[in-house]
Amino acid sequence: MSHQRNIFPFIIIFFLFLSSCYNCSLPDDNSPNNYYCQEESANDFEAYPSYITTIEGFKFNNTTKIETGFSDYSSKFRRLATSVKTIDVQNFGAKGDGSTDDTKAFQDAWNEACSSTAAVTFIVPQGKNYLLKPLRFLGPCKSDITVQTLTLYKCKNLVVKDLKFQDAQQIHVSFDKCTNVQVSRLAISAPETSPNTDGIHVTNTQNIQISSCTIGTGDDCISIVSGSQNVQVTDVTCGPGHGISIGSLGSRNSEAYVSFVVVNGVKLFGTMNGVRIKTWQGGSGSASNIKFQNVEMQNVKNPIIIDQNYCDQAKACEEKSLAVQVKNVVYQNIKGTSASNVAIDLDCSKSHPCQGIVLENVNLVREGGGKANATCNNIVNLKNVGSVSPLCP
Repeated sequence: MSHQRNIFPFIIIFFLFLSSCYNCSLPDDNSPNNYYCQEESANDFEAYPSYITTIEGFKFNNTTKIETGFSDYSSKFRRLATSVKTIDVQNFGAKGDGSTDDTKAFQDAWNEACSSTAAVTFIVPQGKNYLLKPLRFLGPCKSDITVQTLTLYKCKNLVVKDLKFQDAQQIHVSFDKCTNVQVSRLAISAPETSPNTDGIHVTNTQNIQISSCTIGTGDDCISIVSGSQNVQVTDVTCGPGHGISIGSLGSRNSEAYVSFVVVNGVKLFGTMNGVRIKTWQGGSGSASNIKFQNVEMQNVKNPIIIDQNYCDQAKACEEKSLAVQVKNVVYQNIKGTSASNVAIDLDCSKSHPCQGIVLENVNLVREGGGKANATCNNIVNLKNVGSVSPLCP
């Protein structure tokens, strides 16, 4: 994709970011000017236990925003500097002692970074507790901004938009235990060969809208895992990567729930998977009320896939009687080309078959022409509506 060919001179490396939503509280007089948030460290990522960098989020009465304007690409390379400027919030007076108001220090540090025409490394030292009032990092900045990693934890009423993320070591953007989130116009890129570099990771989060994003990584463009509900994904371009995934769910015999997910108007190019639900044997819970609609795919290896026998380990997984129940899933208005012979692969559990699967107006053919096939196992109440090709045997 085009944004992968650009080198962004302004890199922000976050080690521990802003204020945790966890300890935010309003004083008795309910004055916005006296509203503080206390930052605390948290590493609660079941799917990625080795993920170290944590960036805490915000919890404000009104909507919180993280945004910056995108500079004109045509002038980007004229602004490249021969050295990198380091901006540390401590040099602007941030104490990180949990009691000193560090809001001004953070704002001054950001203003300095945003006004720089040179490459900038923006550092928030790890292991500190920063007390901050409501704070916005706004652009446009003089250099294009690329964020490597961003984790937002226990946030409410959050807006994240107009940011570029590049070459994170693992997940690029993660929303953990958040509610009422709007995400838009993110550009995320990492090499196709980079493992575990999910673009957007949603866990234990409710009421989140993700729209108008361009994502190309070495793993899932968007992954939605346990505890997530009312998730809307619209107008997202994905590729390279592993597609749009719900799961994995139920690893290590865990209980997992995901429900009311709508993926609408997504385009996938050259990805390993298209729209996927993946669960481990031995888990419990459910993935339910999920709709994939108006999806276009080009040269996707596994366009539509449900895998209730997911096993991402070197040793073969044991067959188990428990499974995460997959039910009420709709695939509507999906078209494109498959890089493999099997365009639809619904591999459901023998002990807990998929229930209420609907294929409506689906047209998938082999890349370069020719008929694709469908494989469908252990499904209760499978419905084909309108024109569906390939059909389950």
